[in-house]
Amino acid sequence: MKPIIVIVGPTGVGKTKLSIELAKKLNAEIINGDSVAIYKKLNIGSAKPTPEEQQEVPHHLIDIRLPEEEYSVYEYQQDARNKIKEITEREKRVIIVGGTGLYIKAALYNYIFTNGTINNNYENLTNEEILNRIKRYTDKIEIHPNNRQRLVRTLNKYENKETITNEKDKCLYSTYIIGLTAPRNIVYDRINKRVDKMIEEGLTTEILSLKDIYANSRVLNTAIGYKEFKSYLDHQKTIEEVKEEIKLNSRHYAKRQYTFFKNQFNTHWYEVDFNNFNETIEKIYNDIKKEAD
Repeated sequence: MKPIIVIVGPTGVGKTKLSIELAKKLNAEIINGDSVAIYKKLNIGSAKPTPEEQQEVPHHLIDIRLPEEEYSVYEYQQDARNKIKEITEREKRVIIVGGTGLYIKAALYNYIFTNGTINNNYENLTNEEILNRIKRYTDKIEIHPNNRQRLVRTLNKYENKETITNEKDKCLYSTYIIGLTAPRNIVYDRINKRVDKMIEEGLTTEILSLKDIYANSRVLNTAIGYKEFKSYLDHQKTIEEVKEEIKLNSRHYAKRQYTFFKNQFNTHWYEVDFNNFNETIEKIYNDIKKEAD
């Protein structure tokens, strides 16, 4: 089995385009590694590949759940591993692409979940939001608001009855992990412009079509690009205020993504040339042929 190609990085750096072009060159199929693109009806805010992009090469694990349905890291692990097996049995290469680091790591590394435990790193939530969710269970909280690791561990303790046991540093597959990056000001500018484009393309209409299920949907209340609209639906904020909040949360999320991918994976980083993206694609393709073919 040839190494699995993994493409990670923050929103707006070209992961989707790179994955499609590499899939064509490598005779590969793409497995989604984004926790929001899993859901049907969440199209614009998730920035999932368009139907046209999905037709260019086979994509998997997109639109497999309704927004009101639960979907855990454990379920993703099982689904992704099954897809890896199916694709390789067809003698195709596997490309996993997305920004949800815990999903991708659980699929590739030796995470062992006890009885299918839902265990999350809540990467779409701020520390304050995690703290507020802990307060639903207890008023006795002796954790500094900046200690994200302890906040996450505590919320998992309350929301999940069991914990995972694992050798989480042991990778079960041969991989070549590509991290796309760019100067911070460029990444932030692209994030801001992408949010503007989402609004222009009808994100508000998408939100209004989902308003009746917000109360029953975990993803709508946690995913960036959707959770911010709750205050709009409650007539507490304007669209302009919501838009700025999405931009801010997306920029903060990008920082957390970089930290995760740098610390958790053996990532080969590539700075994207947005003026000549094809050159970036060719460089990465040549490196794959040399190192991971």
